[in-house]
Amino acid sequence: MSALLDELRALYADVDALMAPYSCDRSTDCCRFAVTGREPYPTPIEREAMVRALAARGVSGKRARALRTATGPERSCPWLDDSGGCRVYEARPFGCRTYFCRGKVPRREVQTLARRLTELAAKHAPRDPFPCPLTQAHS
Repeated sequence: MSALLDELRALYADVDALMAPYSCDRSTDCCRFAVTGREPYPTPIEREAMVRALAARGVSGKRARALRTATGPERSCPWLDDSGGCRVYEARPFGCRTYFCRGKVPRREVQTLARRLTELAAKHAPRDPFPCPLTQAHS
């Protein structure tokens, strides 16, 4: 598992480098799914990385599962903390890393990285490597 998570971190570093010109301002506007009409679909390995990031902050078990299911009337991201910041920013999934409010992103390069993520997800969970809506993720 450690090697796969290292591979995921390397993939995220490539995504972040590619997307640097479109840098995220951490406004969390994109975390309001009812407003944007979009929601990230993390793969099982991404969900594992997010759960581990929460555990590193002292949040685990039932509390982590409750966070993933409690979205409220705004359909906001369940991984936001009480101040509206991302609890797992360093481990945020691919969909969050490639969502930008403005600018034309390099789609072909993003698609290449998405294929790498698909391959990594298949290594991690060969029986069920498929992404699911972040608000329904229960890995």
